[in-house]
Formats: sequence, structure tokens, C-alpha cells
Amino acid sequence: MFGIRTLLITLLLPGVILLLVIDSWNDYRTLSAITNEAYDSALLEPARVLESSIEFTDAGQLIVATPVYAQVILESKAGLRKYFRIEEISPPLPEGSEVVPPSGRTLAGMPELPRPPAWPSTRGEPMFFNSVYRDDPVRVVAVLRDLYYRGQHRQVLVLVAESIGRRLQAEEAARRQELLRDARMLALVAILVWWGVAWSLRPLTRLRNDIRVRSPEDMTPLDAARVPSEVIPLVEAVNYHIERHRRVLDEQAQFLADASHQLRTPMAIILTQAQYALREPDPQRAQEGLRAIVDQLGRTRRLTEQLLSLAHASQEDSTPRQLLDLNDVARNVVLQYLPLSHEKGQDLGWVAAEPTDAPILNAHASRAAESTEASDTIAEMGEARDGDESASVVPVLPVFGSEAELHEALSNLLHNAIHYAPVGARITVSAALAGDRAEVSVSDNGPGIDVASRHRAFARFDRLGSGRGSVSSGSGLGLSIARAYARRNAGDITLRDGEPNTQGGVGLAAVLWLPLAMPRDISSGAAKD
Repeated sequence: MFGIRTLLITLLLPGVILLLVIDSWNDYRTLSAITNEAYDSALLEPARVLESSIEFTDAGQLIVATPVYAQVILESKAGLRKYFRIEEISPPLPEGSEVVPPSGRTLAGMPELPRPPAWPSTRGEPMFFNSVYRDDPVRVVAVLRDLYYRGQHRQVLVLVAESIGRRLQAEEAARRQELLRDARMLALVAILVWWGVAWSLRPLTRLRNDIRVRSPEDMTPLDAARVPSEVIPLVEAVNYHIERHRRVLDEQAQFLADASHQLRTPMAIILTQAQYALREPDPQRAQEGLRAIVDQLGRTRRLTEQLLSLAHASQEDSTPRQLLDLNDVARNVVLQYLPLSHEKGQDLGWVAAEPTDAPILNAHASRAAESTEASDTIAEMGEARDGDESASVVPVLPVFGSEAELHEALSNLLHNAIHYAPVGARITVSAALAGDRAEVSVSDNGPGIDVASRHRAFARFDRLGSGRGSVSSGSGLGLSIARAYARRNAGDITLRDGEPNTQGGVGLAAVLWLPLAMPRDISSGAAKD
């Protein structure tokens, strides 16, 4: 990957070079035209002198009375050879004639001097052309003049030529000067571009150095005021990730502090109970101490499992999701915790969501079944219900999520209800359709949590409720774990009033909700599988 400096110079310099080349070419053409115009003007001067030196004699004959200064300007010099010819055109050609006549009588000069490729105007306008004379490249000017004397009409063609060596030398010198000037300009532009790019990138270099000298523990945001406005969005994005990383580190530090605090007390209790059992001479009382250690180890194991679950649920990695029936997941959780509720003498009930009870759900399932792939997926789900004849082939509450995580979330909700509800309490787990959501409610008639304190119920290691506050064996992690897993699956946990209890209040209902899988989602999920 190219650096910004290399990229900018690569983009800027070719354009600058192209502009300089075009400008140099235009300057060269302009200078060449000026040079040729100057030399042509100098070449036209002896032609005009020769034109004006043609006279008639008394007998009506044409003669050339060349003055001395004309002879001087027609003299050849080193590198500049000059030639001329004065030719009479007989008969005279009319104005506008384009046909070049045969060579006429030479009045003066070199008879072999090349004639113009096209016939010049009789109005005396000069015609310039390039040719070769005696293997010498020359520039030639032709002037045609009509002469009148005593009723006679005569016509003469004046040709003056000079070698182009001097012209070429002048053009070559001008071209060299132009190239040198452009080379200096190009070098200056390259230096300015390099310096300008380097100067513009100094804030980025300073920003890089600031980041490099930072300690690993420094999570302060970068200063966006010291960088160009174009780089501010990048700095803000970096600051956003720094803030996220800082929050993650803070949460990890808080989690480790809370975990160590929560594990320290059980370990101290186990150590004390073990020391008591070792000192106790009575075997029966020693056995009681060992049983207490076993109970405490069970609670500690539960706490450790919850801590691990909370750490996993708090991760931000993506979770593989599949099409599930939330009704089946909830029913399996109820069957798993049924023995535990019986141990406490509690009445654990299950209310399944039935498609026949919800016309909207029937229509939803019918639309889902219209897709062949969705129908195959739904049929496979129906066949996997362990032979339950009461279960419908069509999923009752189709959702997309991780079965293990949703099972863990509902397990924590139900375990909380069994743990905090008193002996003989009634706990009801019900699944239902609520608009475009699938909901599973775990409701009890236990002590409950007052409405003003429910927002604190999801805090880690926080135990709430008038009746629940007296229960010290809970860890305060169940609702935190359940909400974390629910949100990882695009859902959430809400707390509502539960069933009326014997104290005249109401228990607590913890509701897990997930977005209902639409028919198109079922089809796409089946295609992915």
C-alpha cells in the first residue's frame, strides 16, 4: 500500500509535467513563428529593393539597375548564403491565375533558382516557401510585379533565397533555453510539491508520535484540534474505539473485582467448616460439617458457573443463529427444572402457545409454509420434537437465535423464580405471541420487587425485594446473565407484575421477548442451512 506522500506526489507531478510540456511546446511554436517572421522580414527587404530597381530603357527594354546597398545585403556570409533571380514573364498572366507558367527570360541572378509551387498575386504580396538549391535547404520569397511603360505591359518575378542554417541554429538555441527553463521550473515545482505534502502531513506524523509514546494504560482520547479538518473524522473514530476499549477494560476490572469479592466469602466459609470438621471429635457432628461443606460447594459451583456464563454473555462476538421454536425451548427448560421445584414443594406450571389460539399466528405459519425451503425447515423442526404428538408440525413461536444461549437465559429466569419464591409458591411459565414478538413469561407469587427498584434488578451482584433481600444465598447474577444472552439474540428481558401473593402484593414476572421470524427470514434461514 502506497503512503499518502507517495500517492499525492504520484498524482500531482504527472499533471504538472504535462502542463509544463504543453506550455513548452506552445512557447516553442510561438518562438519559432516569431523567429521565422523576423527572418522572412529580413529576406523580403532585398526582394523589395530588387523589385524597385527594374526600369525601362528608352527603347522599351527592361534593365536592372541594382544599387550598391542592394548588392551589400545580397552578399553571402558564413552560414547565410543568399541567392536571387529576376525573371520576365511573357506574356503576362492575368490576376488570379493559378497556373505556374514556363520559366521566362532571366534578367539577373541564378537561372536555376527554384520557382514557387503556386503562382503569387500580381498585387505585389510576397509568397514564402521552402525549397532546395544546389543541395542547400533554402527559404525563398517570390514577388510578382506588373510594369507599364508607354502602353506596354510587362511582368517580372523577383526571387530571393537564403540558406536556413542560421534559422535552425536560432531555433535550436531557443529550444535549449526553453528546455533548461522548464527543467528548472520542474525541479522547483517538484521540490515545492514534496515540501508542501510533507508540511501538510506533519500533523499526522505528530499524531503518530503521540500515539507511539503513550503508555498501554493511557486511554485518554486523541486531540482532534491539532489535525487538519479532513483527518478529524479519523481521529474521532479512533477516539470512539478508545472509549469502547476503555469501557471494556473497566467492565473487566469491575467484573474481576466483583468475582473475587463474591468468591472470597464462600471460600472462607468452606475453609472454616473444614477446620471445624477436623477439630470435631464427634463423628456425627463432623459429618454435619462435611455436609455443610458439600452444600456450600454446590452454591459456589453455581456461582462459578454463573460468573462464566456472564463473562461469555458479555462478549461482543457474533453468535451463530438458527431457526428455533421458542415454545419448545421454554418447555424443555420447564422439564429440566421440574424436579428442583418439587424439592421445594412449589407448583411449577407450563402454558404453551397454541397456533389455534391465535389467528395471526396461523396466518403467519401459513405464509411461512408457502416457501418450499421454509416448509422443509419447518417439517424438520416438527420431526425433531421427540415424538410429541401434541406438538404442531409448524413452529409455534419461530425465532432466530442460539438455542444454547436462549436455554441459558430461560434457565436463569426460572432458577431465580424457584430460588426466591417460598415453599409452596406457584410458578407459571407461559409462551405467547405478542404482535411481532415471541414472549416467554416466568411468573410467580413470591415476594416480588417493587416497581421503583426493578431498574436495579439487572445490576450484577445486586439482590432486591423486601422478601428477596432476606435471602442471602443468591448471587444476584441471574437477571444480568439472562438479559445479556437475550440481547445477544436481538431480544431483551422486561420485568412486570406477577401473580398475587399471600402478603397482599404481587410476585414478579420476568418476560423474555424475541422478534418473531418473518416468512422471508425463515426462507433465507433455510437457504443458509
